[in-house]
Amino acid sequence: MNVLTIDVEEWFQFFEDLDSGERYKNYEVRIYENVDRILELLGENNAKATFFVVGWIAKRYPDIIKRIAKNYEIGSHSMNHKLVSGLNRTEFREEVYSSSALLEDIIGRRVEAFRAPGFSIGKNELWALEVLLEQGFRMDSSILPFKLGSNFECKSPFIIELNGLRLKEFPVSYKKFLCKGFILSGGGYFRLFPYNLIKTWSKQTDYLLSYIHPRDLDSTQPRIKNLSPIQTFRSYFGLKSSQKKFELWLRDFDFIDLNTADKIVDWDNARVIKLTS
Repeated sequence: MNVLTIDVEEWFQFFEDLDSGERYKNYEVRIYENVDRILELLGENNAKATFFVVGWIAKRYPDIIKRIAKNYEIGSHSMNHKLVSGLNRTEFREEVYSSSALLEDIIGRRVEAFRAPGFSIGKNELWALEVLLEQGFRMDSSILPFKLGSNFECKSPFIIELNGLRLKEFPVSYKKFLCKGFILSGGGYFRLFPYNLIKTWSKQTDYLLSYIHPRDLDSTQPRIKNLSPIQTFRSYFGLKSSQKKFELWLRDFDFIDLNTADKIVDWDNARVIKLTS
């Protein structure tokens, strides 16, 4: 089971320390061509995907969301792409509610899946899962299991139970090396690793959940100045070859969306992790 997810955000929203207010107006709009590129590649390969959309994008460019929603599942990626670790419960609830309400108004159907920006639901943010349950979300894909300790280390979909409510969790696929975990197929990691290695890892697992940002396939995007060498590497390494790798990946594997995966998973025998509020 290979699940593909797309985090729909502008190229500059990758840089968490940039001001998300008025300064955003100074950056080039590239979301149209970047989303169109992905839609074209998915269509050519008859691949499905879940698109986690930032509300900031949906508010300004609703036509893009309508275009995606014609053929693909829409999920929420929060309103302003703020890390959960920097929010309190009230702020996070507003990020979640405002985003899902906006998306539902645009596409005319319920939004049932959520992904936190930067997979930022960690040990100290498990309360966010309670908020998602309160808001009626059915599925989540915000957790990096290796960052939450042994209780969460699961390489397949599992169930989070809290106050009698259940949330289906689709964790990002990862590998362990020298007792440390790393994502094997997504974002900067996808740009970093050679395709033959990604292909090998993809074949070795019965459950692969991957993610791509539109900027990951945009080799001509502008360069942010005054970044540290590490930031520059994380931001731009592998951009020239990433689209070709993505094309090969879509050709070599069949990808589905979360809604399809939900119907395949044997939830009756899935692991259940019970949390306390």
